[in-house]
Amino acid sequence: QVQLVESGGGLVQAGGSLRLSCAASGRTFSNYIMAWFRQAPGKEREFVAAIRWSSTYYADSVKGRFTISRDNAKNTVYLQMNSLKPEDTAVYYCAADQSLQIYTTNDKYDYWGQGTQVTVSS
Repeated sequence: QVQLVESGGGLVQAGGSLRLSCAASGRTFSNYIMAWFRQAPGKEREFVAAIRWSSTYYADSVKGRFTISRDNAKNTVYLQMNSLKPEDTAVYYCAADQSLQIYTTNDKYDYWGQGTQVTVSS
């Protein structure tokens, strides 16, 4: 069982930056694929980024602006978000899975955090 707790969301102006954190419980954190998804009002939850060991994968919409990283010693995964746009406004969720490859669909992830709100004003 893995418990995930996100933090770091907030209100920021367009062009600004935020860093999200996701703290995970469990002794085998390094074995998990960690991912970030987001859900805007009235829209489906969508993939943002994922990391497996040192391999990373990004949605086209955030590539070059967002960076996912992890600190296995702290059982934490981060999402550094730069050059934020109003369309990045959403609830951001951390997810974990023990698959052998990165998936971009939310049905592949077994564990989810409660989400943190990110609002980007224009």
